[in-house]
Amino acid sequence: MQEFKTWEEMSRKEQLECIFWDAYKDAHGFRPRHLNISAFTEAELEEELKYLSKLIEEQEAARIEAEHLAACKFEQRVLDLKAMGAEDRGTAIRWIHEAEGSNGDDEYLCFLLGLRYGYFKEELIDDPTEWQDIGCEFDPKVV
Repeated sequence: MQEFKTWEEMSRKEQLECIFWDAYKDAHGFRPRHLNISAFTEAELEEELKYLSKLIEEQEAARIEAEHLAACKFEQRVLDLKAMGAEDRGTAIRWIHEAEGSNGDDEYLCFLLGLRYGYFKEELIDDPTEWQDIGCEFDPKVV
């Protein structure tokens, strides 16, 4: 049985292979078991890592934009429910939990609605006009 090497004991190519293995998973959601990365040269690994890095950055930007849009939609939903009779934000959120079947689990509701995790633990903006200042457009009939 072969002993594990420390990072310092690995060759530059072995280190690049380890980085590639993790970066590929970050970019695609699964490990590259279908690729024979040991056949790659150092230059090829470095080139692939540049590509994966760019891909990860683009996906991160898209995720942040999607979470922002989800937050805007969620806040509009809260305003709509308040206009329909929810006495406050807490009541509107309870109604949303019931409608989504999240059983009061805030993090699961974040998952269901595409909100960033921890959304309900952060200090939220209560004034809809401030949401408009950060790019959310609300139905003027409700605001």
